[in-house]
Amino acid sequence: MTERHPYRRVLLKVSGEALMGTREYGIGPETVQRIAADIGDVVAMGVQVCLVIGGGNIFRGVSGAAGGMDRAQADYMGMLATVINALALQNALEKLGVATRVQSAIPMASVCEPYIRRRAQRHMEKGRVVIFAAGTGNPFFTTDTAAALRAAEMRCDALLKGTQVDGVYSADPRKVADAERYHELSYHDVLARDLAVMDAAAISLARENKLPIVVFNIHAAGAFARVMRGEGRFTTIIETQ
Repeated sequence: MTERHPYRRVLLKVSGEALMGTREYGIGPETVQRIAADIGDVVAMGVQVCLVIGGGNIFRGVSGAAGGMDRAQADYMGMLATVINALALQNALEKLGVATRVQSAIPMASVCEPYIRRRAQRHMEKGRVVIFAAGTGNPFFTTDTAAALRAAEMRCDALLKGTQVDGVYSADPRKVADAERYHELSYHDVLARDLAVMDAAAISLARENKLPIVVFNIHAAGAFARVMRGEGRFTTIIETQ
């Protein structure tokens, strides 16, 4: 570890919605390319990077269930949507010369590797970016929970969550003008105040594994690298005394 980037290995959680850009749904090629470039900058710093990607830009299991679908079936559809996003980001990264592997919790040998923990760790040791697709492979679990799980399995130093705003606020700053922005929170604070950062299962899993969560704005170009250097605006969620 160095002073410039205190984290040796990190997991970046990117929501499906982050890939839309200005579109109402689907994948925005320019947005994917910008996020890939930001990831490439962090890899160039010598940091080992893995990712978990959501699928909400294509299909959300919860919304499907609300529309009358069986929840488990809807969640499986959402998992397949994350594979599409993972392949899109892999393509963008490899065009930049960043070696990338996609591992899916639902085996589909024709398009990507199955999730194998030790193989994923080996890829990262070799400087490759690993994108974890299909969530945990189980219905009723969000990709936020999958991110906390994979970060713990990979023994990451931190879980970075790229969101629509530059940290955690007391309310949605896009709707509440005087919402308070937090610089640092404890896991207990997030759960007790019911702050909409990640679901309770993900927060609890991070807490159990003493995994710091760093929340920042994924839409600000270069923000990922700035956060890795301890610069810019972000919120850190850690266990405080």
